[in-house]
Amino acid sequence: MREDLLKTKVEEMKLGKIGFAELLDQMKKSGGFGAKNLADAASILENMAKEKDCVKFLSFPACVIATGLRGAIAQMIEKGLVDIIITTCGTLDHDLARAWGGKYYHGSFEYDDEKLLGEEINRLGNIFVPNESYGLPLEKNMNPILEELYKEKKEWSGRELIHEFGKRLNDEQSIVYQAAKKNIPIFVPGITDGAFGTNLVWFAQDHDFRVNILDDEKEISNIIFSDKKSGALMLGGGISKHHTIWWNQFKGGLNYAVFITTATQYDGSLSGARLKEAVSWGKIDTQAEYVTVDGDATILLPLLLSALYEKLDSNPTQEDKQGQ
Repeated sequence: MREDLLKTKVEEMKLGKIGFAELLDQMKKSGGFGAKNLADAASILENMAKEKDCVKFLSFPACVIATGLRGAIAQMIEKGLVDIIITTCGTLDHDLARAWGGKYYHGSFEYDDEKLLGEEINRLGNIFVPNESYGLPLEKNMNPILEELYKEKKEWSGRELIHEFGKRLNDEQSIVYQAAKKNIPIFVPGITDGAFGTNLVWFAQDHDFRVNILDDEKEISNIIFSDKKSGALMLGGGISKHHTIWWNQFKGGLNYAVFITTATQYDGSLSGARLKEAVSWGKIDTQAEYVTVDGDATILLPLLLSALYEKLDSNPTQEDKQGQ
């Protein structure tokens, strides 16, 4: 028993001009705290990416889409690392606003918010979002598209609507654009909880127009019961994380899972709940590869993805080899 516990020695780190994959490998061998979890996350994502029959979920909240992480997530979609996206309405707000020319700016957590209100600048953490870069682009551009779609049919699922908006964009950095281009479904369970949803409500006041959110759930259900394995990279908690693990419980739980969070588990919140808690609900398979990583996704995800791309490029899958 004691021998089993003392099998793997802590190794010293030696840094220099090394790649991200080697850096994370050293972090794993160092045995230290959050560093080891981050390295484990990279290994799990690599295994998930190489699993041919695995449906790959990506969930995240809207806040990160106000940052440059938007481009990194769009790149993930472009590289084929994502099969299904579950997110919040604000993701549509920020992504569409920026695709339609909205500019977001570096700000400060400590700035006087009353002064910002007077300047018509919204603060999202340490990002400044001027009014003309957020609500106004959506108000200006959504109605013509909705009028066009309304002529085609009066009832749409949320996923269908988002896809149609993506088809009408021309921004390589846009998540909605890349998802439409790759035919990757985006599901937003709380689709009315943001500017995109509010514009739908306003449009419906003058039109016999409906969004059928139950059709979204039926589509997710059909994907889940495809007899394939499933894996998920989840940034933050809330409805996007819960919707991901909730549906996966009906197929016996996720087979791969990486969860990045800054929340504490001791208030009982889902955002803070470690993935091991999800095992008790059947949302994570008991034999799954999973890890919870504590930290800011805007720091950790670029490290993870950079290491992952190095690993995949140096160790192509059989499918990649056949295409070479």
